[in-house]
Amino acid sequence: MWKLKGTKLFFILPAFLTLLAVGIYPLIFALTISFRQYFITKPNLGFGFNFPANYLNVFRDETFWGSLGRTFFFLLSALPVQILLGLGIALLLFAPGFPWLRGITRVALVIPLATTYAVVGLMGRLMFNDDFGVVNWGLEQLGFSGIPWLAQPATAFLSVLIMDTWQWTPFVALIFLAGLSSIPGEIEEAARLETNNRATIFRFIQLPYLLPGLTAILILRTADILKLFDMVFVMTRGGPGTATELVSVYVQRVGFRVFDQGVASAQAIILLIMTIILARLYIRVFYREVN
Repeated sequence: MWKLKGTKLFFILPAFLTLLAVGIYPLIFALTISFRQYFITKPNLGFGFNFPANYLNVFRDETFWGSLGRTFFFLLSALPVQILLGLGIALLLFAPGFPWLRGITRVALVIPLATTYAVVGLMGRLMFNDDFGVVNWGLEQLGFSGIPWLAQPATAFLSVLIMDTWQWTPFVALIFLAGLSSIPGEIEEAARLETNNRATIFRFIQLPYLLPGLTAILILRTADILKLFDMVFVMTRGGPGTATELVSVYVQRVGFRVFDQGVASAQAIILLIMTIILARLYIRVFYREVN
């Protein structure tokens, strides 16, 4: 019995230490310094507690709330498009016929997910370049004039949105495809014997199996967009102006350009609380267990 417990501890301890090092400790450290005056470039000021000054500064910071509103607008623009496109792809792949094409497509869908944010941002920066970007080249081949995509607020925001949709629509499709694949074959066959109406089959047979996956998509994508930094920073650096300065880009600016780690940590903790609240809301509204 002791040997068995020792073996389990041998496998569990590294995982626990890793979680402690990369998850729990940084969270506790961020929570602690969010209550402190913490200018890392001004150690002469000291690092004493100043609660609740950092949080009051965040609540009074109009730029922070502006970037947060921009982030939620991005979220509300990206999620419906990605969900609809992903659902369409999943339904096409789930349809009978062409099994070899289905296998190839599933492999192709993984490629955007395997691409890092920084690389996606670099790809977007090159694709939407005014002078030699492939997007403007395509427009010119169709007889249209090129657009300064990354130099105008509206088109820069749209460009970031397009790249995010390219990267994460496959994730949505794969989650939905897993939900469709979990439907018992006999249930779907019985439903098709009753009706050939695809909308009816989708609503009463397929949709209940998609809701758990939809809940996971909403939680993961919301958390991901609230911390989206790499792609935006590489692609536009938050510009032009503040057009693409999402909240994570602004937090980075406060923490690593102004070097006010206390306020930046308070902003991050507020974002964490918002993410938890939204996750609970998604679970309450969308999650349904399939018996």
